[in-house]
Amino acid sequence: MARKNYSEEFRRQAVDLYESTPGATLKGIAADLGVVRGTLRHWVDQYGAGKKTAPDGTTTIRPTSPRSGPPPAGSETAEQELVRLRARVRELEVETTKLTTEREILQRAAKYFAGETRW
Repeated sequence: MARKNYSEEFRRQAVDLYESTPGATLKGIAADLGVVRGTLRHWVDQYGAGKKTAPDGTTTIRPTSPRSGPPPAGSETAEQELVRLRARVRELEVETTKLTTEREILQRAAKYFAGETRW
């Protein structure tokens, strides 16, 4: 199998995506980007800042927890609902950022590989 060469910019963006995505795993990000998990791990060791965004949006290292669904209707106060909805908005904003970053990486990769073809 031919060895793939990725630009340093792509590597750094992949590491940034991993470190800034709440609850992301190396396996998940590597699969999304089409690289081997071990390769991404090497890039994280090489270019990483040593920080990882936890599922709650903080920049500490925490194990990911499974998402829990919303509480049953009528069992939460207006304040609790507001806190829950604000947390959900934060999750969606982070997801939007992740998807935008992934799309930009894929667009750059497509341009790079399209330039390599010689029909």
